[in-house]
Amino acid sequence: MSSERPAAIDVRDAVKRYGDFTALKTISLSIQDNEFFTLLGPSGCGKTTLLRMIAGFEDVTEGAIYLHGKEIAKLPPNKRPVNTVFQNYALFPHLSVLDNVGFGLEMLGRSRTQARARAGEMLELVQLSQFAHRKPAQLSGGQQQRVALARALAPQPKVLLLDEPLSALDLKLRKAMQIELKHLQRETGITFIFVTHDQEEALTMSDRIAVMSSGELQQLGNARDIYEHPRNMFVADFIGETNLLAVTVDRIEAGRAQCHLGGGQSLGCDAVEGVGAGAKVHLSIRPERLFLTDTTPEGEGLTGRVVENIYIGTDIASLVDLDVGFRVTIRTSNSERGAKRLFEPGAQVVVNMEQGAARLLVD
Repeated sequence: MSSERPAAIDVRDAVKRYGDFTALKTISLSIQDNEFFTLLGPSGCGKTTLLRMIAGFEDVTEGAIYLHGKEIAKLPPNKRPVNTVFQNYALFPHLSVLDNVGFGLEMLGRSRTQARARAGEMLELVQLSQFAHRKPAQLSGGQQQRVALARALAPQPKVLLLDEPLSALDLKLRKAMQIELKHLQRETGITFIFVTHDQEEALTMSDRIAVMSSGELQQLGNARDIYEHPRNMFVADFIGETNLLAVTVDRIEAGRAQCHLGGGQSLGCDAVEGVGAGAKVHLSIRPERLFLTDTTPEGEGLTGRVVENIYIGTDIASLVDLDVGFRVTIRTSNSERGAKRLFEPGAQVVVNMEQGAARLLVD
């Protein structure tokens, strides 16, 4: 995302306390206009609390929240130009799909004719025009989710907040809706702020991701940055699958860190700010960036023994016990090319990594 794009939402040093419990600990972040922004983290990390503060359902204990440069922390929810899509969709069972979408517009003072016309446009946008006169109970879960989206989009909010709206859908439908949501965001130009605990969902849809844990912002960046360059152990372990190796940094020269794992084996990686010589930290290496050989090619390799090969469909995961005492996972594509890299359980192997695969973490 361009840093010159204006901010839709600015959260400045926001804190949320419930009595003695601090749910959010001095969060600051800027969400750009027309951005698909995701708050990602495990249950209880504070992501929904932050979303509710933006929506106006929770007060800000300290700090401030700005929408397009204007502070909104003291505005009630109905006065904020934002809409929210909840997990349960909250559709009116006795109203038709068309009237569900138009209901909020009538509450805002639009005539019934105007509300119905706008509702019709929104149903066309989410490809549900043919179901306009059905009741919500006559729709599938995915169709109900799209009705909730159409209703939230109808008043043309400046920001749309989505609180895990796909969590109730089955896997195949959830993946289809991920693509549809991203398409809708681009087509409408509305800023989407999406809350989820699903890492793949966040990586698939987001322009940028804020990874949260225990009420704190752990890392902020685009999907590739978050996955390829995790800042600390929490982010590395939470986003996808990784191998975490405890190391000691021996020296740092010309932007490179040389680390040892014990047993005389060592690995090199890019140095990172905040980690100096003598530090006892961890390396993160993604399983798909490792491969096995029976001899050491040029470069670095770690010796070990294959414990098991696990068939996962698209990939095969090989578990290898390293001679230095760690167990690592290597993912190989389930293809003719990948099959050439497989070794039977019990085989002595060398674990090699692609260039730049090891990431030094700020523990």
